[in-house]
Amino acid sequence: MKCCCLQPNNLVVHSNLRSHASAYGYSQKSSMNKMSLTSRIIIAIASLGLITTYFLPVWFIFLMAPQYPEGLTMNIWFNKITGQVDIINGLNHYIGMKHINADMFPEFDFLVYIVAFFIAFGLVVAITGKRKLLFAYLVLTIIGGIAAMVDFYKWGYDYGHNLDPKAAIQVPGLTYQPPLFGHKTLLNFDAYSYPDTGGWVVIVCSAIFFLVWGYEWYKNQKINKARKSPIKKTIPAVAFILTAIVSSCNTTPQPFAYGKDICDDCKMTIMDPKFGGEIITKKGKIYKFDDAHCIVNFMKEGTIKETDIAQTVFIDHQNQKNFLDVQSSYFVVSDRFKSPMNSNTAAFSSKEIAEQQAKENTGTVKNWNELRQSL
Repeated sequence: MKCCCLQPNNLVVHSNLRSHASAYGYSQKSSMNKMSLTSRIIIAIASLGLITTYFLPVWFIFLMAPQYPEGLTMNIWFNKITGQVDIINGLNHYIGMKHINADMFPEFDFLVYIVAFFIAFGLVVAITGKRKLLFAYLVLTIIGGIAAMVDFYKWGYDYGHNLDPKAAIQVPGLTYQPPLFGHKTLLNFDAYSYPDTGGWVVIVCSAIFFLVWGYEWYKNQKINKARKSPIKKTIPAVAFILTAIVSSCNTTPQPFAYGKDICDDCKMTIMDPKFGGEIITKKGKIYKFDDAHCIVNFMKEGTIKETDIAQTVFIDHQNQKNFLDVQSSYFVVSDRFKSPMNSNTAAFSSKEIAEQQAKENTGTVKNWNELRQSL
């Protein structure tokens, strides 16, 4: 009797089956490591979008003081500095700060090449479609962002602390380090530091890369569940990254970029940090205003339905870093408050503070409903 499993023809068949199974497994594994065509196209577009940063300022520092009500702006590019730098240098000279020029930033010599690397790397990710390369891109993005902030902080620290001992104006113990991000008061100047147009391009393009990775991981997690994959090791880190991105897209008030933001009612540039407020819709859209009169007028015109408003806030007149909800705020109307659009209205956090301010400034205390009816 012959054993069929030892026949040459059967051996060939079994060998072919194993080969096909192996090839199918390899193909399936390869496909799981590849991104969809749509994701690759999005990555390619985001990578090419970084080219615009060569033609746009990436960061700006804005200074405002009583003697400069329109403010002074310094725009930082990848290879140069523009804006009212000469005026800023003239003012800083009196307090012993260094003269700002492009030579004090050695980073200008290689930043353009770093951006070119990220553009090229992004295109490689799009062409190959490998999620591992995309994850490597994200890691480099995080490292690059941290390095840029650390480098900017170190420059600001040296610029604000290493002062000329022979300066005309010297205040013992006082330093003039500009803010890394946000607002800071330096003598009689309010200093603001925020991303400029090119900086927002970098942030948006980077967010797209993170979101594409998250989508691709979510789409393939069921396929990868039965397999031990290096990608699984990256899940906690990326989950943290995505959580940080999503949490930044909430419906909380946004700090004003003075000298940049435009009032959504009167269309004037928002300049005065003591007045103004925001309307936040339930969908997360934020409308910004420079005066109480503008907020009330915007509501009266019915541009948005009141049922769509999640929150209306005003700047705390005594602490401009805080926003106050209109329902728990108290408003003082006084001719001594010179607000941008002449409502002459300031918001305060408590009735006691408002009554004291009204007494000192010969004003009237009103709640939100009373203020709306009077404007």
